[in-house]
Amino acid sequence: MKEYCVGVIGALGAVGEQMRDILAESDLNIGKVKMFERPELEGELAEFAGEEIPCEVATPETLSECDVATMSAGAAVSEKLAPMAADVGCAVVDNSSQWRLDPEVPLVVPEVNPEDLDWNNGIVANPNCSTIQMVVALQPLHKAYDIERVVVSTYQAVSGSGVDAINELREQTEAIVNGEEPEVKVYPKQIAFNALPHIDVFRDNGYTKEEMKMVHETHKIMDEGIEVSPTAVRIPVYRSHAESINVHTASPMDVDKVRELLSEASGVEVMDNPAENEYPTCLTGEDRNEVFVGRIRKDPTIENGINMWVVSDNLRKGAALNTIQIAETMAERDLI
Repeated sequence: MKEYCVGVIGALGAVGEQMRDILAESDLNIGKVKMFERPELEGELAEFAGEEIPCEVATPETLSECDVATMSAGAAVSEKLAPMAADVGCAVVDNSSQWRLDPEVPLVVPEVNPEDLDWNNGIVANPNCSTIQMVVALQPLHKAYDIERVVVSTYQAVSGSGVDAINELREQTEAIVNGEEPEVKVYPKQIAFNALPHIDVFRDNGYTKEEMKMVHETHKIMDEGIEVSPTAVRIPVYRSHAESINVHTASPMDVDKVRELLSEASGVEVMDNPAENEYPTCLTGEDRNEVFVGRIRKDPTIENGINMWVVSDNLRKGAALNTIQIAETMAERDLI
C-alpha cells in the first residue's frame, strides 16, 4: 500500500490544529507529515500524534517532498503557494476562498460531488463552511425529489471569524456581566447578547459576500438550476453553525421518507424527536464530524416544501474535516 507524505500549510492556526488532529485519525496511509508556516514562525513546533514537528517555510523544494498538502492560510497565501505546490507534484486541498469559483478548480464535498476530483489539475477547493453543511443535507433530497429552491438563514459561530472574534465575545460577555461597557473591535456592532445579520461585506445587490458564496457554491457543487435565497447571521456562540433551511422540490415529499433518506446519508445524523426535546443545537455539533439534522416538518404554505434545522461544527466538517476527506477521496481514486 502506498505511503503518503502529507503537508499541513497553516499548521498553527485554528483550522490547522483541527487538520492535525483529524489527520492523526485519518485512513490515509501516512508515512511522513510536514508542517508549514509563515517565515516568522519557522521552527515553531506543531504537535502531531504525540510528536512535535518543527514548522518549515513552504518552498518548491520543501513542498516537492509532499504528495498532498492541506492548506488553511488565507486567500493571498494560497494564490501564491497552491500553484507552486502543484507545479512540483504536490496536490493542494485549499480551505480559503481563493479557488472556489475558479472554473478550472473543483469545489468538492466528498458526500456530494467526489467525481469532480477526477478533473483536478493539482488544486482542489474546499467550500465555505456554511455551504458544506447545507449541501450535505440537501444532496439526498435533490437526488430523490429534484430541489428547485432553497431559502436558508444561517446562525454562525464567532470562530468563523478567527481567534480575535472568540476573544471579543468572551471579553464583551465578561464586561457586560460586570456592569462595564463592552469594547467593539472585530465586528461592526456588539456581538455578545446580540445577533448580527452581517457576515463579510455587503454587495451592490444588498446581500453579503458570505450569502452570495452560498448561492454560487451550491450551483457549482450541486446544480445551477437550484435557486438559493440566503441570509447569514452571526450569533454569540463559540463554535458550530446552525441553519434553518426551507426546501422546495419538483416532486412531492413525504416527511417520514425524508427522515429515512437523511438517516441513510453519509455524514448525516438525524436528531428529530421534538416531543422529547431531541433536536440539534450548536453545542450538539461541537467537536463532532457529523452534519446533524432535526425539526424536519412539512411547509404548509407551499406544495412540495419542507423545513429543517441543520447544525455542524464549522471548524471540523466546515473546514478541516472536509479538507482531509477530500485528500482521502483523492487517494481512494488514485489521484495522488
